Amino acid sequence: MQASEKSIEINQKGMDMTRKSLSAAIAALSLGAAISTSALAQDKTLTIAITNTINTFDPHMTASVGTDLSLLSHIYPSLVLRGPDMKIAPALATEWTSVDDLTWRIKLRSDATFNDGEKIDAEVVKWNFDRVRDPALNARIKAWFTLISDVKVISPTEIEIKTSSPYPAMIGQLSMFFLLPPKWTAEHKPATETASGGAYVISSVKPGESITLDANPQYWGPKPDFAKVVVRIIPDAASRVAALLAGEVDFINSIPTTEITRIKTSGSAQAGAVPSTRTVFIKFNTLKPPLDNKLLRQALNYAVDKEGIVKAIFNDQAEIAKCQVTSKSYFGFNADLKPYAYDPDKAAELLKKAGGAPAEPIEIEVPTGIYLNGEEVVQAVASQLEEIGVKTRIVEMQFSAYMDKYLKTKDLGRMSLLSQAWPTIDADGLLTLFAPGNMYAYWDNAEFGKALADGRSTMDVAKRQAAYKKATEVMCDEAPALFLYTQPATYGLSKRITWTARGDDWVRAFDMKPAAN
Repeated sequence: MQASEKSIEINQKGMDMTRKSLSAAIAALSLGAAISTSALAQDKTLTIAITNTINTFDPHMTASVGTDLSLLSHIYPSLVLRGPDMKIAPALATEWTSVDDLTWRIKLRSDATFNDGEKIDAEVVKWNFDRVRDPALNARIKAWFTLISDVKVISPTEIEIKTSSPYPAMIGQLSMFFLLPPKWTAEHKPATETASGGAYVISSVKPGESITLDANPQYWGPKPDFAKVVVRIIPDAASRVAALLAGEVDFINSIPTTEITRIKTSGSAQAGAVPSTRTVFIKFNTLKPPLDNKLLRQALNYAVDKEGIVKAIFNDQAEIAKCQVTSKSYFGFNADLKPYAYDPDKAAELLKKAGGAPAEPIEIEVPTGIYLNGEEVVQAVASQLEEIGVKTRIVEMQFSAYMDKYLKTKDLGRMSLLSQAWPTIDADGLLTLFAPGNMYAYWDNAEFGKALADGRSTMDVAKRQAAYKKATEVMCDEAPALFLYTQPATYGLSKRITWTARGDDWVRAFDMKPAAN
């Protein structure tokens, strides 16, 4: 899979203010020619730069928060939202109650509609749950709701959700579950076409450049602060910074830490960094030799100088991962675990016990333009693995191509750069990506799976914490990944807007406000 391979290309078809239809397929979008128009071209226009192409418009077929779901959150409603203060807030849902360990009741507002006139009621919510859980669809987010055994309509404004075991993180999980209109979906292709029941409607798409959204006059919620939002796709970090300093965009993120001071001293923009909920690691495909060898996986962890990477590449603004994929902001973080030390001698000893270095180079797949300084990190990792005799081959590709290999063809390389976070900020979600049978896992460990199941078997906080402590201990020892660091959440803002910096990946116009004059 080469970097030049393309995802599905988007072409625009007949659009109106009530139903925006995008046909054809979504292409791997590259920066292309620079857009010369200023972000200030129209009053109350907000211009946001994102790091990569939109892979799909179907909110049930993606878990990519920073790109796909952030865009879709503008046009499709959710039951709840996680606000800038990182707390769960009502959206369609007005209140929710845990009736018992296996039952949730959720009440809905009564005035919400999609733009085609279809009411957003309990039947619509149930239909969306049923769609995601339908094995025939094979939704990418189906794993979020495997514990749901039944969804019942109590009234037009109330649903009841039954679970097969306790699901304490469910309400948080609903913050990234967006609803499609059932009648519209029956006649359209949600992957390449869009409707609206949110604050905005998509008015135009320029493949390789931008997606434009207009405020939805039929929206049942608060009126947006910005009449128009332009989402530009700018994969290259230097180009994002240049666009901000030139006044072409109002918001950028995932910029090198070395650029923060330059932006702040420019006088034309603001910049900063906060700790993120996102951990970066080299994922091992343990289903392919030689990464099915635990001793080799441990050796690779000892071979890499994580502290050196954090200092040299991130100016000490990243934090070394504590031998786990959760960071300290998560419920279930194991504070007792320590990182694999940088110990080339120990690495060489384990490598010898593992049968020696593989004869052929091991590929390291790298999705380009998506992870902060990702290409530099992989170069450093590859160099240090070479020092203990492990040959590598770096394979760069577009993020869409990477995700196709990861989830569609299920043919992920033996090593690949990956970063994951979970908006529930709960180990229940993030660790499940490594659970036996999970499509994201590429690892099958029964002891780890049992610990996760134990954590999901109770609403008791202490028992859940103990279960995740066990799960992370198993994961650290078995090393299904080369644990690296927690990525800093870096950002830049024009002086036209205000925004509360947050450590998760959401990029939403309705979290931004025009700056006071």
